[in-house]
Amino acid sequence: MHPADPNRLAEEAVREHLRLVTRRQFLRNAGLCIGAAAFAGLGGTRLNAVEHRNTLAARTAPLRAKARRVIYIHLAGAPSQLELFDHKPELRKLHGELCPESFIAGKTFAFIKGRPKLLGPLYPFAKHGASGMELSDRLPSIAQQSDELCLIRSLWTEQFNHAPAQLLAQTGFQISGRPSLGSWVMYGLGSENENLPGFIVLLSGGTKPDGGKALWSSGFLPSVYQGVQCQTVGNPIPYLANPAGVDGDLRRQALDALGQINRAEHEQLGDPETLTRIAQYELAFRMQMSAPEATELSQESSATLARYGAEPGKESFANNVLLARRLAERGCRFIQLYDWGWDMHGEAAHTDLAKAFTSKTHYMDKAVGALIADLRERGMLDDTLVVVGGEFGRTPMWENRSGAQNAFFGRDHHPAAFSMIVAGGGFRGGLTYGSTDEIGYEIVDGKMHVHDLQATLLHQLGLEHEQLTYRYQGRDFRLTDTGGRVISDLIA
Repeated sequence: MHPADPNRLAEEAVREHLRLVTRRQFLRNAGLCIGAAAFAGLGGTRLNAVEHRNTLAARTAPLRAKARRVIYIHLAGAPSQLELFDHKPELRKLHGELCPESFIAGKTFAFIKGRPKLLGPLYPFAKHGASGMELSDRLPSIAQQSDELCLIRSLWTEQFNHAPAQLLAQTGFQISGRPSLGSWVMYGLGSENENLPGFIVLLSGGTKPDGGKALWSSGFLPSVYQGVQCQTVGNPIPYLANPAGVDGDLRRQALDALGQINRAEHEQLGDPETLTRIAQYELAFRMQMSAPEATELSQESSATLARYGAEPGKESFANNVLLARRLAERGCRFIQLYDWGWDMHGEAAHTDLAKAFTSKTHYMDKAVGALIADLRERGMLDDTLVVVGGEFGRTPMWENRSGAQNAFFGRDHHPAAFSMIVAGGGFRGGLTYGSTDEIGYEIVDGKMHVHDLQATLLHQLGLEHEQLTYRYQGRDFRLTDTGGRVISDLIA
């Protein structure tokens, strides 16, 4: 078999395409051409392939940036802040008593019915570090990094169901269709590594989060900014490897021919998504060389693997956290982790705060504590934002699904108050920000909406959340929708 000529391949592909064009397709494309011409007449612009590829190139932030990259660890299902971050000794004293009527009057809960009992915190807290930050004994590894942590105890959201709350936390809006936080960051800053995706998504826990792939979608932004799902078992990125019988040279020739066809289509129709397609094909080709090396955890020392609790070749949260550090080292801008299984209602043994929760916190604490320490030792923590938390909080009441007290310890969804931690990237280490009442039901100081957290994260990356906009359907959209403020007290 003689080596394929890219020009001949392209000519044959065009002839075959023309042979197969139907009358309906012809009329559709004719309409697109008219629309493209009209758009150009109204001042629309066309990007060439080089210009489009530059949309992924690293750009200077408009503000002074403290952070260059983000590792966002979303604990999907929402862990209980009362068992991890928000110490409530008074609630322990009230354990088993009926909750006040005022707590449930006019309120809507996901599962609580009638008048439930109060549930005291199940684990002891202690003070840590020079700051005296109070953390649960479920977090011994994270507690060792307490002077690097900014603990926010006063977050709130309007959403009390998982999917809408996750969407609001990650895209700024409770309905799917908006660009995700990682996509906005890529749109504003580009990527520092042209051979790897700038926005990578890692999943653990056995299933996707409730919000699904919409959580890392680019929405109405060009699709080149969407998150790329990666894994630590098998091929690092699904469908990246060449099929049997196709080597690198043949793949290169096929891409060259396909590129000619796509560029011709773009010249005809002016659709920027055609250039997105070209850029994604080329990135996939480059990733065939770079992705396997970046994701090869066996290159790490045995001490590092043990520190994180990672086991190469397996699918696990610890592997994903270690992989996130490797990707951050290689210039990936935004690494998003979702770990499913934190929805501890207590309706069954696998959602019991007394047992199942302990298992989840053990591996989460070990890996996150190792990540923060590792980044600091490598000189990366100062310009890396590490964000850890869920989509809402948990009630101080013992869930009584359908009016009957659950058989195991569990808490219902609570959007009015929850906690998260942020380390690095110019956030103030050793700071405990905001507070809730004596049983953790309402915020009493430092009330902070999820849009405020988003605005502050963008600010640390050098992006002004009110100026980072994209025109769509006649309106300038932004991540923080119509709200959001930078919380300067969190910034060092």
